[in-house]
Amino acid sequence: MTMKHAQRMPAGEFKAKCLAVLDRVAETKTTVIVTKHGRAVAQVAPIASDKKPASLLGSATYHGDIVAPLEEVWNAES
Repeated sequence: MTMKHAQRMPAGEFKAKCLAVLDRVAETKTTVIVTKHGRAVAQVAPIASDKKPASLLGSATYHGDIVAPLEEVWNAES
């Protein structure tokens, strides 16, 4: 995946065009840097993926009770 160049936008312009900027970020997968007086103060970036995470169903196995006392007697002194 190639990184697209981030666009810089003054905060006043971002405020006026916020919803359109969000739509453009989602469609083009580009980042917008919001600035105040030329200094970057926020970043609007696309989410990593629109896909749902894979299901974990069936990925765990049961190996018995791991906190129950053992049936074995042992000597702590040896």
